Formats: sequence, structure tokens, C-alpha cells
Amino acid sequence: MQLEKTDDGSYTLFVPELNEHYHSVKGALTESEHIFINMGLKHSLAEAPRVLEIGFGTGLNAFLSLLYAGQAQRDIYYATIERYPVNDELVGQLDYPEKICPEAADDFYALHKAAWDTDVRLTPFFTLHKILGDFTQYRFQGNFDVIYFDAFAPEKQPEMWSQSLFDTLYACLNEGGVLTTYCAKGVVRRMLQAAGFTVERLPGPPGGKREILRACK
Repeated sequence: MQLEKTDDGSYTLFVPELNEHYHSVKGALTESEHIFINMGLKHSLAEAPRVLEIGFGTGLNAFLSLLYAGQAQRDIYYATIERYPVNDELVGQLDYPEKICPEAADDFYALHKAAWDTDVRLTPFFTLHKILGDFTQYRFQGNFDVIYFDAFAPEKQPEMWSQSLFDTLYACLNEGGVLTTYCAKGVVRRMLQAAGFTVERLPGPPGGKREILRACK
């Protein structure tokens, strides 16, 4: 993996084997904040949201969620599944703490250092549960209020975008729950609808994708 700076000045990672970036090259921070926090987490009416993230990756979505939990004083339980964790060297080169909230730098690194497959209370308002595993094979326990679907693009990892997997996510989402994803392809929208979701297209992040999807139960 290689570190690359995106158009908003924040870093992403590039995977040469897949010819794919972890985030939009138009702006990693801008994309994550818009799609997952503003259009997803903030849209949840749950008093204490339970979040499920598909693809922990660089930890950017988790970090933004942790910061929001403190700002809004909403108790967030955050489960995330990752098959290939980013190594410590690359984590140390990511500029998210410096760019977003320098005083919370320790919290960002704590996300990556936290033990796998157990609940870890990182702040008074944020509990993390990292799952080391394969999303396509894993069976989730419990229900969630928000799902961040942040897998690599369908053309790069088609096995992550199947009807059966969206059916599984629908089943583990609470009534009134919301799923957001950067991918607005028609085939993805139709699979979400077939699973039972009510799907809407929303404007994409500034300077990035034209549209994103939000799916509600």
C-alpha cells in the first residue's frame, strides 16, 4: 500500500494490486464526513446509536464518529470489520489527527491499537468493537442503527456487493435504521431495494461523486 494526498489535503491509501484507493482522490476527509457522518450518523434518531462499519481501513470513519460522539454527547457503540488491517507504519503516516483534531491524536491511535474481537471503551461516549474477519463469511450478532458500507468498489471486489450480503445487513438493522454508501450504481440501488430498503439518491461530497446512496429501513 502507498500513501497518497487527496485534493482536500488529507491522505488516503492506494492499493496497487487492486488499482484502487481507500477514499476518493477528490478528498478523503471531505468524502467520509459527508457520506458517513452527515448523511448517515447524524440522520439516525437513535438516542445511543449502534454503528456497523464494513471496512475499518484507515480508521478515518471511526475517528470522525468518535469525535462526533463527544461533541454531540451521544453514546455510540461502533462495530467494524476488517480483513486486512493497515500496518502501524502507515497508520503513523496518516495525517488525520493533525488535520482534524490534534488534541484527539491519542484517540486516533487508540482506535488502531485496540484489541480485536472485544468491546473497548475509548472515551466516555465511544465504545469500539473491531472484528478481524471476512465480511462475506461473518454472521453479525445484535442489531444496528447505522451501517457505513465502505467496501472497495464493486468492480474491484464484486464479492462484497451481493444480494445475500445486503439481505444480511437489512436483517441486522433496527427499524428506522440507515445505511449509507458512496456507490450510487443502479445495480447496487436495486439490490438494496430488493433487500427491503427504501433507497434515496443524495448529492455527493463537494468536488467528489455526483451522487451517493442512503438506504433506510
